Amino acid sequence: PLTPVPAAARGPRMSVVEHVREMAAAGLHSNVRLLSGLLLTMSGNNPELFSPSQKYQLLVYHADSLFHDKEYRNAVSKYTMALQQKKALSKTSKVRPSTGNAASTPQSQCLPSEIEVKYKMAECYTMLKQDKDAIAILDGIPSRQRTPKINMMLANLYKKAGQERSSVTSYKEVLRQCPLALDAILGLLSLSVKGAEVASMTINIIQSIPNLDWLSVWIKAYAFVHTGDNTRAINTICSLEKKSLLRDNVDLLGSLADLYFRAGDNKNSILKFEQAQMLDPYLIKGMDVYGYLLAREGRLEDVENLGCRLFNISDQHAEPWVVSGCHSFYSKRYSRALYLGAKAIQLNSNSVQALLLKGAALRNMGRVQEAIIHFREAIRLAPCRLDCYEGLIECYLASNSIREAMVMANNVYKTLGANAQTLTLLATVCLEDPVTQEKAKTLLDKALTQRPDYIKAVVKKAELLSREQKYEDGIALLRNALANQSDCVLHRILGDFLVAVNEYQEAMDQYSIALSLDPNDQKSLEGLQKMEKEESPTDATQEEDVDDMEGSGEEGDLEGSDSEAAQWADQEQWFGMQ
Repeated sequence: PLTPVPAAARGPRMSVVEHVREMAAAGLHSNVRLLSGLLLTMSGNNPELFSPSQKYQLLVYHADSLFHDKEYRNAVSKYTMALQQKKALSKTSKVRPSTGNAASTPQSQCLPSEIEVKYKMAECYTMLKQDKDAIAILDGIPSRQRTPKINMMLANLYKKAGQERSSVTSYKEVLRQCPLALDAILGLLSLSVKGAEVASMTINIIQSIPNLDWLSVWIKAYAFVHTGDNTRAINTICSLEKKSLLRDNVDLLGSLADLYFRAGDNKNSILKFEQAQMLDPYLIKGMDVYGYLLAREGRLEDVENLGCRLFNISDQHAEPWVVSGCHSFYSKRYSRALYLGAKAIQLNSNSVQALLLKGAALRNMGRVQEAIIHFREAIRLAPCRLDCYEGLIECYLASNSIREAMVMANNVYKTLGANAQTLTLLATVCLEDPVTQEKAKTLLDKALTQRPDYIKAVVKKAELLSREQKYEDGIALLRNALANQSDCVLHRILGDFLVAVNEYQEAMDQYSIALSLDPNDQKSLEGLQKMEKEESPTDATQEEDVDDMEGSGEEGDLEGSDSEAAQWADQEQWFGMQ
């Protein structure tokens, strides 16, 4: 950026174009827009008024002011005109002196950079979601003339377009020029470049600058993140976080929260999100996952408050819309959840949480094929996140495509390794087919040996025991799981099992505990109401439907497929939230 020169020091011979340039350098965008617009009209009416170089400058400054006003299409058209003007300019070797600027000063030759103009055009195209045009304009810049920000933008665009090799080359070029570009490092790791190779590109800078020894550990941690090795990623980030100089870093806490979430440890995930939020009350990143976790736990009031707070911080990010959508989804208002999810995707097409929200809403509205498209896109963006695969498999099971579900579950099991989550996911599909019941049992036992506290595995094992009518075993399993944690679904299923063995009083207690944890849990409410009706033991014929125990809080029933769809399409009253 140019530093404005005080008027007294400039002398009397400044041209009007130089005044425009100085205002642009001073950030007076609205003033530049008005004046340059008038001067360009004058130039159109009298081509002799300004030299080709002055006209080029006016077009660039005018386009910059349009860009600042977010008028991207208009800005692109003016930048294009400026580049055409520049082409004409380079053909004429001599620059004609213009009226009002007889003495062409060296200052008047400080022309805006053509490469900068192309970068701004690419920015406009990305804002207009025209990525191909953005790539085309940046591709046209010779490699040796590309600045780090051009390489960074190209790397991100190539990655989005699936051109992985080109993306890797561009990220490496960024690191060659700026070895501490951490986002470029994350970009390379996300494209499966080995951690050791990435670390080797930063080794010289680590050795030459004091207090940077943590960087190699940081790279190692995120290499584990991108290979889906959650346990080692958590341990490595924890070791970084314990180092006094990086203690209480919001980014590291956010990464930890996300990793605990991916590992299925929701309790620790919520804890880390809360820590990060206390350190930075304006934090937006990751709050969509936090809101989702709170909603799953039935803390809808907290979710509503979080949504309102995030909207006050920014309504231009996907996260507030996703949080509000989670509130709607778990209140069984699926069409509203769908609308809010779509709005979030509009703001950020890479928001995995928004895609999952929209997919789940579509699934619960019976639009399974549309839901499948959204889950597949989420998998493409986050191949290491198990919840994306869970959503897709639920869709296959909902449409009785058990074969596709089995292929997908086996695939996940092979790709992400045999851990409690993948074993449980595979077992969930095996439970759907009588032929594979025994296999499901083995898989669940393996999962529970690895992690006795993994709620989804406990729920599925309880479902299996219920089918076999082994209620006493089920009660022992659930009591054991509840010894160290409290969970609405587990208390409710324990209530169902206690009813089956005629322990009515304790069953009522369990339903009450479940409802205290999630007042919206319909099945616990039904269980409690049934118990209250059946005060006389003669009526207690155990018609409890203990088969239907999938309720991981994930699937709302379709009963509330509300008639709000048209209302949400036409009205925006929800903008201020509830």
